[in-house]
Amino acid sequence: MRNTLFGLVAGRLGASLLTLFLVSLVIFAITSLLPGDTAQQILGQFATPEQVAALRAQLGLNQPAIVRYWHWLSGFVTGDLGQSASNGMAVAQLINDRLPNSLILAGITTLVSVPIAITMGVVAAMRRGGLIDRLLNLVTLSMVAVPEFLVATLAVLIFAVKLNWLPALSYVSTIESLGDAMKIYAMPVLTLCCVLIAQMARMTRAALIDQLDSPYVEMAQLKGVPPIRRVMRHALPNAVGPIANAVALSLSYLLGGVIIVETIFNYPGIASLMVDAVSNRDLSLVQACAMLFCGTYLVLVMLADICAILSNPRLRNR
Repeated sequence: MRNTLFGLVAGRLGASLLTLFLVSLVIFAITSLLPGDTAQQILGQFATPEQVAALRAQLGLNQPAIVRYWHWLSGFVTGDLGQSASNGMAVAQLINDRLPNSLILAGITTLVSVPIAITMGVVAAMRRGGLIDRLLNLVTLSMVAVPEFLVATLAVLIFAVKLNWLPALSYVSTIESLGDAMKIYAMPVLTLCCVLIAQMARMTRAALIDQLDSPYVEMAQLKGVPPIRRVMRHALPNAVGPIANAVALSLSYLLGGVIIVETIFNYPGIASLMVDAVSNRDLSLVQACAMLFCGTYLVLVMLADICAILSNPRLRNR
């Protein structure tokens, strides 16, 4: 088992580093093709050509692309993410100021969505074809079909404007008690859970049904094993791999894919920071945020694979 885990982790780390390198090439190329000029954006439209040229030289924008890429990549490897072109602050400091907020929102959403989604998926798989299964399928399909901005807008109209129960904007700096935190995070978490629960529940149902149709589960049924035991003892451990990958894929969305939620609720997270960086042509900040999102996704996928091995007796004993 140790050899299996070590081989898995070593292989995944190597593949992740190669993927990050390839992603860095793509990110640098795309950000370099963004319209406009960073120096002109910083100085404004009334800046003279001499001022723009001087700032471009100061920022290193007049160097060849391969030189700029090498400086950026070598700095990234050593932990130097560069300076923000829009305000002169260190990119690492800007990310450190916003990252805890994104992690808190992602953590709360995970604690709420994952147990509900897995429970819904297991119940739907056990009652497949029945009334409960059809009802859960209808609910999850409806949740997937409704876009996030509509869910967020309706939540604001109902809970903030109509009922006046919750604040319309998520000012995390005003949190002083547990009650304040629950009010601040209620609507953002609700909006994110609507999408995540539906996706994870449907993937859990599909993975579990695939195992329930396996010969070993049918043999357990012929031996008189109760339905709950067949699911929890036989089918679910072998379905953890696909379920863990589905959870990892969904949770990776929580850092980079919450742009709409952070914008509507004015939540100070990484996604909104990246949107502002794109608007200001702050290339160093855009590149750092994009690499952070990619790295997070790769870590989650590796953890999902490790969970699949630890939970599956056949993979553990291989």
